[in-house]
Amino acid sequence: MTNRYAEVAFAQLLLSGTLIHEGDFHVLQQAYGISLHPTRVMVVSVDRYPDLASERPFTWRTEIGYTVADVVSKTTEELGLSHLWLWTEEGVMALFLDLLAFSTASFQDDAVLETARTIQKNMRDAGVSVSIGIGSTYADPNSLCRSFHEAVESMSGRFFQGNELIFLYQRDEKVDERWTDPLTREKTELLALVQMGDEHGVHKQLPDLLENMAQASGFNEKLFRSEAIDLVMMMSRAVLEAGIQAIEVLAENARVVHELYGTIRYDKFVQKAALYGDWLTKQVSQSQLSKASPMVYDAIQFVKQRHREHLSLDDVARHCCVSKYHLAHRFKQETGIGVIDFLNQIRIDKAVYYLNTSALPVQQIAEQVGYQDANYFSRIFRKRIGYSPSAYRLRSE
Repeated sequence: MTNRYAEVAFAQLLLSGTLIHEGDFHVLQQAYGISLHPTRVMVVSVDRYPDLASERPFTWRTEIGYTVADVVSKTTEELGLSHLWLWTEEGVMALFLDLLAFSTASFQDDAVLETARTIQKNMRDAGVSVSIGIGSTYADPNSLCRSFHEAVESMSGRFFQGNELIFLYQRDEKVDERWTDPLTREKTELLALVQMGDEHGVHKQLPDLLENMAQASGFNEKLFRSEAIDLVMMMSRAVLEAGIQAIEVLAENARVVHELYGTIRYDKFVQKAALYGDWLTKQVSQSQLSKASPMVYDAIQFVKQRHREHLSLDDVARHCCVSKYHLAHRFKQETGIGVIDFLNQIRIDKAVYYLNTSALPVQQIAEQVGYQDANYFSRIFRKRIGYSPSAYRLRSE
């Protein structure tokens, strides 16, 4: 066994916490030809590695590995630190440091932070950006796996904060993983827009909602990611409930959810979720407008975008740059209903969604769908559905 392979095997035993099953640490040190006594683990992670790997030739993965290993080894040697290193996954290295020469925890923290900063600088000079997580010190080598997990855990803030960061693990009180604001109303509004095929509304509101969710989670990556992926799946269900073919939607949903779980940056996460939201909404919109001319398609999208405003036939015709008579004729010819009837249909369909999925009072639902007068809303609702909004809600419970 060459020295490098011996180091890898020994480091793997430390990382997995299984060294204790193989025998005494000092006996195994001699057997593997290892002289150092590691006490702390640092995780060195190449920033944006999945994105970079997908954009470069396959050989780049080997080249970046050699570069990172070379910089780490030379830096620790220059600083006089004994070390082992081990790749734990593509683009992520565990660095085991022997800090027994430093007498106090404060000196150890200073030394490890200096090491991290120097590694980052030397990596930058080599054209590589890395972020680093640092675990706690453990004198017992059988506990070094804890230091590794702490280093990984410390880097969760990287999801929101960016690149070239250093995280020092702190033993804080357990974080209360609850929403400061569940954003129920905002989620219901988004899902209603998806189901009605409002492409402009979803494109605008989904990134804003995800930003609000990040804030409501206290920028807790685990909580945000879980709730955001749940929202993505709710959007998929809303589209299926709108009558879109399930096979393609479910396949795309599975692909996107898999990608989101593996996305390591907040901005990329939002970008991928927003693209999927656009795609879902377009499926609904196209199913409704498969035979619509460009002018009627434009009119329908305008009505969906402005459905909460006071909207007249003149307003829609002005947007489409045609006379209201020409628009009214073509719109009814292609859709089977008039422009204002279509507006009311959009509003009532959205109100039905709110009544089925929320506990909002009827007055607030009326305002949410574009009616300022709750009595008028109730009359229109009864005319189209056959029941008042309150009676419909009772029948649906």
